[in-house]
Amino acid sequence: MKHYPEAMYRLIRQFCKLPGIGQKSAERFAMYLLSAPDTEVAALSKSIGELKKQVTVCKTCFCLSDQETCAICRDPGRNSGLVCVVESPADMAAIEKSGAFTGVYHVLQGLISPMDGIGPEEIRIRELVARVRAGSVKEVVIATSTSVEGEATADYIDKALKSFEVNVTRIASGVPMGGELKYIDQVTLKKAMEARRAV
Repeated sequence: MKHYPEAMYRLIRQFCKLPGIGQKSAERFAMYLLSAPDTEVAALSKSIGELKKQVTVCKTCFCLSDQETCAICRDPGRNSGLVCVVESPADMAAIEKSGAFTGVYHVLQGLISPMDGIGPEEIRIRELVARVRAGSVKEVVIATSTSVEGEATADYIDKALKSFEVNVTRIASGVPMGGELKYIDQVTLKKAMEARRAV
């Protein structure tokens, strides 16, 4: 027996397609929208439509932008000779929120994953090599994850840039601030030990 009208079920099914949204959350969203003012529902609908129409990819770094070139690439205060390579726009946003990086970015839009049929040609490595070949890049900071795919991608990039006069670095990984060693996994501890530095 159905508990809701079909229109509710259709909306719940759409919400369930979003990452991290289960049936209960989808039902709560649908119930909220049903009781929300029409203006709020219309504004949400309009924002979703505008997202697909107005957001594009920066032609330089391949991050999200509402113009041909994103705000970071256009910013004259950024160090364009320092390029941080990330997997996704979400990773770029996380680094930006930290306030620790003043260079520009290169978004790969994925990681090398042979198991999923994703090779170097399917992500933006070729474009990264072209940026370095142009000659203005002095350092490439690889900030991919420490997963198998992230490490494989980092190794591939390192090898691809060997023939250029560019400094290739990797972000440090290891024990998080406030983390207790007894709760840290072995791979993380190994990485932390390998990346140790003078105090």
